[in-house]
Amino acid sequence: MTTRIPFLTLLLVAGLAGCATPPPRQAVAPETSIRLSATLISATDITLEWQGGEPDAAGHIVEFATEPHGRYTILQFLPPHQTTFTHPDLMPETSFHYRVRPFYGPASRPIEITLPEGPMGSATKDDHAWAAPRSIPGGPIAKHAIRMASADAVPTGLKAAVMHANGVRFRWTDHAADEEGYLLEDRPEGSADFGVIAVLGPNINSFGLITLPNEKKASFRVRAFYYGKPSNLAGQTTGTIPPGG
Repeated sequence: MTTRIPFLTLLLVAGLAGCATPPPRQAVAPETSIRLSATLISATDITLEWQGGEPDAAGHIVEFATEPHGRYTILQFLPPHQTTFTHPDLMPETSFHYRVRPFYGPASRPIEITLPEGPMGSATKDDHAWAAPRSIPGGPIAKHAIRMASADAVPTGLKAAVMHANGVRFRWTDHAADEEGYLLEDRPEGSADFGVIAVLGPNINSFGLITLPNEKKASFRVRAFYYGKPSNLAGQTTGTIPPGG
């Protein structure tokens, strides 16, 4: 699945194209020491807090389901130093179950992009076929295990082509043998941290992004990643909203 992640919402951008089955894992993700709790702070708002963590993690993923053993949905990718998250405006009288898990993997060197001013322009006649995630064949490239923390597994050669005032196509060289996917991350001008904005499948090395207004000038990087072990489950049931409330 390919996902564009603005703020707390996961938006589907495009299906995977030319995506091969991921190779067998070469090592098991580390056991997590994260201990998660969930607190109902209003009738329809739940705050999560966790302690512990993995020193080598690139960040954490917050997931939820409405059944403890149901299908979990990603709410947000968070930087490693963040240990709280609020899930707001939930359906009343409903059970929510949460888990947090680390993710790991090396990131490319960042590149800075300044997009031209103006509307999307030619994008009005553009079907954005260039934006689809692709695995573009190249010459023979040695692959290395990111689970073994190989420095040779880092994605290299990240380049960007400006397609129009709000569109950028990224390409890079995939050196990872055992990634579960790639993350596109950005740091808009004035932001302190990089954040995940797109989740791509394994073996992808080309992807186009339709940018948000705050991404006119930003740094971008890609990360080969794999998921860590989830925390304990923490749950809460939302309250009742009084009539007229």
